[in-house]
Formats: sequence, C-alpha cells, structure tokens
Amino acid sequence: MTTALLRQIDNAHVWHPFCQMREFVADDAPIIASAEGFELIDTDGRRFLDGVSSLWCNVHGHRVLEIDRVIREQLDRVSHSTLLGLSNVPSIELAAELVRRAPTGLTRVFYSDDGATAVEVALKLAYQFHRQKPQPEARDLFVGLSAAYHGDTVGTVSLGNIDVFHHSYERLLFPTLRVPCPVASQRPPNVDANSWQQHCLDELERTLAANAERIAAFVIEPLVQAAAGILVHPPGYLRRVRELTQRHGILLIADEVAVGFGRTGTLFACEQENVVPDFLCLSKGITGGYLPLAATLTTDEVYTAFLGEPASGRTFFHGHTYTGNPLGCAAALASLKLFETNRVLDNAAECSTLLTRRLAEIRDWPHVGEIRQKGILVGIELVADKATQQAFAPKQRIGHQVTLAARRRGLFTRPLGDVVTIVPAPAMPAELVNRVCDLLFDSIREVVLENK
Repeated sequence: MTTALLRQIDNAHVWHPFCQMREFVADDAPIIASAEGFELIDTDGRRFLDGVSSLWCNVHGHRVLEIDRVIREQLDRVSHSTLLGLSNVPSIELAAELVRRAPTGLTRVFYSDDGATAVEVALKLAYQFHRQKPQPEARDLFVGLSAAYHGDTVGTVSLGNIDVFHHSYERLLFPTLRVPCPVASQRPPNVDANSWQQHCLDELERTLAANAERIAAFVIEPLVQAAAGILVHPPGYLRRVRELTQRHGILLIADEVAVGFGRTGTLFACEQENVVPDFLCLSKGITGGYLPLAATLTTDEVYTAFLGEPASGRTFFHGHTYTGNPLGCAAALASLKLFETNRVLDNAAECSTLLTRRLAEIRDWPHVGEIRQKGILVGIELVADKATQQAFAPKQRIGHQVTLAARRRGLFTRPLGDVVTIVPAPAMPAELVNRVCDLLFDSIREVVLENK
C-alpha cells in the first residue's frame, strides 16, 4: 500500500491513544514501517532517531539479533499457553531471574499485560491481603502523591492526580488520600524550596498517622514521577516513605513501570535508597521494548495470606488471558541477559553524565524554565516568562510545536504538555544521545526563540 492509502485507512479507522484525533489527522504523522538500531523508518523511507525509546520501553534498540533469535526459537515451541491451571517454561525461568535481581525479599511474581495492570494487581492484592492476614483488618484506603500517574485502569486512575488525564472519570473512581509532591517546582508561590520539602514530609507523616488503621497501601513512583513531567524527588524521600509505612503496617507499592530497567541509573530505582517495597510493579522495559508484558513482585508474607482450601475464598481471583505469555517472557529473559553482556547500566551512566553536560548549554536560555534529570530521564520545561515561570497559554501547544520541529529534523520525541522530554534507550550509544540533544535543542530554538 502507498503511504497515502495507509494514511486514509488510518484516519478512517484507527483511534490513537492520548491524541486529539482532529489534530493527529491534520499533522500527517509518520507511518512506521520498519526500524534499525535506534532509528524508526517510515513508509517513505525517512529515518527518525528514537528520542523517547518508543514511549520509554525500548532498551537495546530495534531488531536486536539476540532478542530476535530467542523469539523465533520460542515460536518453534509454543507462542502462547495459559497460566490458568498450567505453567510454561519461559515464565518460570523469567520469574527466577526477576527474583534474583529484585530487592531481597520479593520472591513471588504475578504476571499481567502492561504497567497499569501491574499496579492494578498490586492494589487488589494489598486490599485482599489485609482481610486475610493472621489478624485481619478492613483497610480500604490508598495513598498517592499529587501529580501522580500510574496508568489508565479505574484503580490506577483513582490513584492518579493529573487533571487533564483524569477529570473526565471522576465519578467512576474510588476515594483515595493524597500527599503533596516534594518537588520544588510544585510548591505554591512565596514558599521556598526547603520549606516546601519540610511541609511535604510533615504532611506525609500526618496523613499516614491520622489514617493508619484504614490505609492499605502507599503507591509511589520511586525517585521520579515520570508522566508528571519528570519530577525528581529529593534524596531520602523514598526512604522516609518506607520508614513511615513500616511503622504503621502500611504496604508500599513501588511503581517502577517507567523508572525501572536502568533509566534512573540502577536496574531498579528502589536500590538507590536501599528500599524493599512490598510490591514492585514492572513493565515497559521488561521485554526490552519488544512485547507487552508486566510483572508484580511481592513477598512470601503476602503470598501466604492467599493460601487455603479452594472453598475458603482466599484465592486471588484475578488474571489476564495473555498472563505469562511465552514469547514475552522469552524476550524478557534475552533482554536481562543483554544488560549484563553489553554492560547496559555502565552505558546508561555514561549517557547520564553526557546529558548533564549537554543540558547545561541550554539552562540559561530564555523560555527554558526548569531542567529536571535523573539518570537518562530528562524533562525540559518551557515557559512564557523565565523570571516568573509563567506557563505558555495551552492553545499555543508549545511542546507539540517542538515535537513537529524535531520530526522535520529526523527526531521522534513526545512532550508532556510543555515539558519536552529526552528518554533515550539505556543502551543507546553516547554519540546518538549527543545527536538527540543537537536535534532537540535546534527544535526548541526554532519554536521558542526564533519564532516567538
């Protein structure tokens, strides 16, 4: 099919996620036909450097020989078999490898399909656990952070707090508690950064203490709230959350869907503050960005509370058709092996240092309000007035305009409102990360400096 015919069919039938379709149709977005290394190739042969690792999930690049080979070999065995009443070899082997790498004490693996379902599983497990533990409690509240995003299921949206994503569904959601995000850029006017951080810690302690008997779990993206605009928490905040949740018998759910698999500098972000959560939610990079798969890791204590006779009602009645899919699990095993053989974490550390140096070049630019970085996760917030941090009017769609300018230069990126992101694959070579910076900085210059 020609590009024109494909676009006609796409516009007639495909509803794209998180897109205003009137704008999407007008933009004539590239139609990706293939990929090579860290580039996407459209139906007209144009190449686009993948600056956001295919929505933060690609790890080793596209068409990786080692992962391709493993998937083909698995196809010759079995492509899918249910885990409801059966097991399969790759899901067993992957569970062992995840447990080996996860924080000590996370010994049980429940598979699902994507990041939202991984968190949804943790919410339901936590709720049911409190009712089935040796001294049962009817805990029915969850706590999250302001500006949180954990996915788009009803449960995860209930924990979310990004109004543009969630306000339409308010009446569908269950009540939750919320504590303030401890990031300086989230503070009210006339409040200094140190006072704001102390206020956030005080509110965290007060909220948990006041509602301890009802709170089932605290849900957090460790170190970085990614979809909120790369909001980087101050050092020690995660550790304090763990201390307080343990004090009050509250379970800790670590949503590492976006921040896991090397993007913050360690395989799992929790490692950096020596925190062992009660649930570790993984997806995105788990298969190297190849296939949909998610995993929720938890402890023997949680697992044991679900054991009993079949008629006892203690079973976890939750599952997904493609749970533990052999192809996805095989890809994940190959990806984990590449982390070690290709020293991916060392590469990510080198690229993190490079990004810090390159970002310093634009820190004083007009309209660059704040630059936030943790590892290879970068958010560049564009503002109308640097002195006052006044935002651009939403109708200006500045972040989107930068995306279009980058596309014209051969770079694919996707902003979070007017926060322009750089999220390279952890294995992307430093010279290509440099190239991402060159193309993105030129695009920002065009949109907010030359054409203001």
